[in-house]
Order: sequence, then C-alpha cells, then structure tokens
Amino acid sequence: MASWQRVARRIRVPLGFLAAVLYLFELWRRAPQPAAVAWSLALVVPGLWLRGYAAGYVKKNRELTVTGPYAHTRNPLYLGSMLMAAGFALALLSWPVAMLLAGGFAAIYIPVIDSEERFLRATFPEFEAYCRRVPRLIPRLTPADHSGADSGAGSFSFSLYLRHREYNAAIGAALLYLSLLFLRPALGAMVHGLR
Repeated sequence: MASWQRVARRIRVPLGFLAAVLYLFELWRRAPQPAAVAWSLALVVPGLWLRGYAAGYVKKNRELTVTGPYAHTRNPLYLGSMLMAAGFALALLSWPVAMLLAGGFAAIYIPVIDSEERFLRATFPEFEAYCRRVPRLIPRLTPADHSGADSGAGSFSFSLYLRHREYNAAIGAALLYLSLLFLRPALGAMVHGLR
C-alpha cells in the first residue's frame, strides 16, 4: 500500500486533467441540460467556498490546523473537491463521468489521506487527540472543542489563500462552466460553418 500511496500522491493532479478531457468528450457527446447545470451550482459553489476557506487556515507542515473548517472535518480541502466533482458530474448528467470521479477519488484520496495522516501522527503529538474529536471526512455540525489543546485562535488569512493558489480552483470551475454554456454551441457553429 505504501508504494501506491506514493504513486497516488504523484498522479492525482495529472488524473484531474484526464478527467477534464473525459468531461469535455462527454460534453461534446451530449448537450448539457440547463436545469442540471443550475442544480450543479448547489454542490460546486459550496465546494469552492470550502476549499478557499480551508486554504486560508492551513499552514502545511508547520502546525496542526484545528480551527476554522478543520474543527469540523480533518480534510476540508478534499471534501470541497469531492463536492465540486459531484456537482460537475451532475451538470452533465453523465454516469461515466460520475463513475470515473467516484472511482478516482476512492483510488487516489483514500491512500493519500492515509499517508498524510501517518505524517501528521509522526509530526504532531496532538494529532491523535484531534482525530478523536474531528471526523476524517464527513463534517461535524458543530466545531470540535480544542480549548485544552495548544491550537491558537486561528483565523482566515487571505495571504495563505493566495499562497496556496486556491484561486486556481475557482478559475478551473469558471472555465468548466463556460465550456458547459458556450463550448458545444461554438464548436457546432464552427462545424456547420465549414460545410
């Protein structure tokens, strides 16, 4: 499993690009339904918000972040990504895209999360107590109490958000929505214009 964890960490971004290619192929194959695109926003927007919110808290490898969204789930960035992926699958009403995304997330993120948690256990002695209070993925409704821990107050930092380049997720989502709305009609007009 350890070797797959290393592979999973390396291929998760390139697999995202592969999923985007499949997504664009499905978009070419079938026209999106406006209602499905609209409903997809109910998953994509909260996913983007959660990723952005989490990026403004996390200080990777420097301290154990337990405040903000990390007081509800240990993996808010991955949860946000899953919400976004589910939203884009919904936008296309495509079972192949949904199955690829679900299988890909399971194959990639389960070992990645396991590997990251091993690192956190070895690096931060308080991680075990944090795990007892905060679920791995499905969030608690109320924030975990860390009053006895050395967690600091923690607050959102826009500079951390920028340092982690989380705006790229918003740019990517905007480009996918633009493709849903304009790519298929534009390509169709070009093909008909060539005739």
